[in-house]
Amino acid sequence: MIDLHSHILPGLDDGASSMTESLAMAKSAVQDGIQVIYATPHELHPQFDYQLDELYKQFEELNAQLIQEEVPLEVRLGQELRISGDLVERLNSKEALTLGNGGQYVLIEFPSDHVPEYAQRLLFDVQVAGYKPIIAHPERNKEIMQKPELMYKLIRDGNLAQVTAASVAGNFGNKIQEFSFDLIEANLAHFIASDAHNTNTRGFVMTKAWESIRREFGLETVYYLRENAEILAEGGQVISDEPIRIKQKKKKKLFKFF
Repeated sequence: MIDLHSHILPGLDDGASSMTESLAMAKSAVQDGIQVIYATPHELHPQFDYQLDELYKQFEELNAQLIQEEVPLEVRLGQELRISGDLVERLNSKEALTLGNGGQYVLIEFPSDHVPEYAQRLLFDVQVAGYKPIIAHPERNKEIMQKPELMYKLIRDGNLAQVTAASVAGNFGNKIQEFSFDLIEANLAHFIASDAHNTNTRGFVMTKAWESIRREFGLETVYYLRENAEILAEGGQVISDEPIRIKQKKKKKLFKFF
């Protein structure tokens, strides 16, 4: 199994705080069936700041520790890129990393409460520059939940999306789980990834997520989403079915009885 989104590198953001915790996360990932994991610390985030040389150092040290302790996990480098007006320039100058640090796919996060007005145009520019944007955890974006038409337009325009395993598994509540299912059903999700930050409150739960998807949609959907991660890891062209609009759910009327 391949996990495209994690915060396993120590001391860079709100993920692992130490190499000891990184190793514990690695062992937990293996127990959950993961063989390849992408380390994707937050980039250009208002709460976290680190230099690329520090990122490379922690990446190399973690891989060395995994070999030393014989943990059968391959860690690949990437970042969770904060959307901003100079994203294309940062990618072209290698200040911002693609998944695999050299591939064409880029993991991009929006602010948690809205989608910037310039997002559609900027993601188009990212594609023109030769990259393939993957929108991270749209199921937890407040504005997308309220206006799913925004997500339909972004996917229609050739962008991809990654839904979090914990969201699918119900760890963030029924509302987010239901919206995650809506995104999958409408072909607005192309990957499931852990977005793991630790081994306790924000663990991997990939196996649990796959079981939830199997119950809801069947094995074919499980294979489709898992295969897309494998295709990405091999540098191929990810499968993207025609997106469908999510129907707005009508609010239940409250009746007063006298």
